[in-house]
Amino acid sequence: MRALRRASLIVAALNLAYCFVEMGVALAIGSVSLLADSADFLEDTAINLLIVIALGWSLGAQAIAGRAMAGIILVPAAVAAWQVVVKSSDPTPPDVPLLVITAAGAALVNLVSALVLARVRRMSGSLSKAAFLSARNDVIVNLLIIAMALVTAWTASGWPDIVLGAVIVLLAGHAAWEVWEAAGEERLAAKALAGEAVD
Repeated sequence: MRALRRASLIVAALNLAYCFVEMGVALAIGSVSLLADSADFLEDTAINLLIVIALGWSLGAQAIAGRAMAGIILVPAAVAAWQVVVKSSDPTPPDVPLLVITAAGAALVNLVSALVLARVRRMSGSLSKAAFLSARNDVIVNLLIIAMALVTAWTASGWPDIVLGAVIVLLAGHAAWEVWEAAGEERLAAKALAGEAVD
């Protein structure tokens, strides 16, 4: 458990630091996908800090924490969904070079986070699974942002950025569902250990 706690603290620090970088650039260039991704860095920070706090809890309490984290994963999805609606009325393309550089930096941070968490992702059920899934999905999102930036440069349109915002919503929703299911399995295991009827 010490390895999981150390890994979670490292990942939380990396995500919190880069959140401010990405959010600042997103606001400066008007990118929906970067803004949603910066909110996602906050989500990753919260998940990893929750892991550190919940490690000493019982299996049942960890299942509850896993369900709470499934909800946390949906926060950036809600941010992205709102920005998709707002930006649709004015689909101005974001600055492509800054978009690519920032997304590449985010991909590096998330790749390092995923590699750190890959070694400990099975150590604490839904807790470590939530953190690993989130970091893994973030690498995919960052690569999609870079690809979208190239399409934006080609089309001179803000619509690729808006479409990617919708994709981020779908990825976050899928990750939240996986974590919710894992937490449900832990809840059933906790009931079985306590000798309660499993419904």
